[in-house]
Amino acid sequence: MNFRPARDAILMLLAFSLAACGKKEKPTPPLPTVMVSVPLQKEVTDWDDFVGRFEAENQVDIRPRVSGYLQTIGFKDGQVVTKGQLLFVIDPRPYQATVDQAKAQEARAQATLTNAKTALDRGQSLLTARAISQEEFDTRQAAQRQAAADLAATQANVRNAALNLGFTRVTAPMAGRVSDRRVAIGNLINADSTVLTTIVSLDPIRFAFDGSEALYLKYQRDNRGGARKSSRDTSNPVLIRLQDETQYRWKGRMDFVDNALNTQSGTIRGRAEVANPGNFLTPGMFGHLRLLGSAPYKAFLVPDQAVLADQTDQIVYVLGADGVVQQRKVDTGPDIDGLRVIRTGLKPDDKVVIDGMQRVRPGAKAKGAPGKIVLKPVDPAANGLASEPPPAASATVSETR
Repeated sequence: MNFRPARDAILMLLAFSLAACGKKEKPTPPLPTVMVSVPLQKEVTDWDDFVGRFEAENQVDIRPRVSGYLQTIGFKDGQVVTKGQLLFVIDPRPYQATVDQAKAQEARAQATLTNAKTALDRGQSLLTARAISQEEFDTRQAAQRQAAADLAATQANVRNAALNLGFTRVTAPMAGRVSDRRVAIGNLINADSTVLTTIVSLDPIRFAFDGSEALYLKYQRDNRGGARKSSRDTSNPVLIRLQDETQYRWKGRMDFVDNALNTQSGTIRGRAEVANPGNFLTPGMFGHLRLLGSAPYKAFLVPDQAVLADQTDQIVYVLGADGVVQQRKVDTGPDIDGLRVIRTGLKPDDKVVIDGMQRVRPGAKAKGAPGKIVLKPVDPAANGLASEPPPAASATVSETR
């Protein structure tokens, strides 16, 4: 009896059984976990930030109005002076001599006029008595008039000489800080040409800056729509911080916007006036100016890293109720302490993916772990508060309430 076929069949069944036992089912991979949170809701105000410098409201080059040798200097270099304070004295002796000479000529002319009046009065009596002719009387009358004119001319010379004598004392035309002396005592200075020093006014002081055309257009449209006061309105407040400061503590008001844009840079010049009672601010000093850019409005805040770029669009990932990741196009605003302002595109109850965006894609499922969005403490190096100037001349920032 041949048992070989039956044996082969049994071996084949055994091999298939062992092969089936060796196969294991592939496990289902777990869902990626992402951190989600509803957006933070805050009332936001936009401020436009400009870079500029302080400049003096008035600056005067002090020049002499008469020539002569410098005799006295009445100030210390860099001193704060008051209006009318004596700064320089030019040797007054030649001008005093001219005044004395003019006064002597005035006295002579006065005497001549007195004699001419006496002769005219005597001539009037003689003419009545027909002791002199009408022609001689007219001559005496002309002499009196000429003497009066000569006296007026000499009196003008006296005033002019006295004026030049007064110009030998050079005084400050305004209050402010004086520069260093440009001429030493004993030097010959020429009228209207030699610069003796300069004075700049300090209180109030101006802050000049350049704004972009885009921001200027925004102001113009807001003004027409009544959304804000005009930047040309002197009641429009501004805030300024210095290079080494983290707070905008200097307050001022807009007082000027230029009438044309610079065609080369595409910017327009603006200016604010700032009170400087302690004369701390100095012309040429660098600073940042904030000008109110919008009325307060409600906005959502999400971490800046949660906002992704999709070509020209800005998007965020939202985890739906079914666990599916959705893509939302949003309209973003400025950065506030590491959080990005979202103007449109989100709802208050949306679960925004704030961490783990790189592990998911739109349309895929994910597991959400609860997170929380909070405002970070203010960092001076963030939000444009670093001591180094930003790369752009103007930008828009926001603050919350």
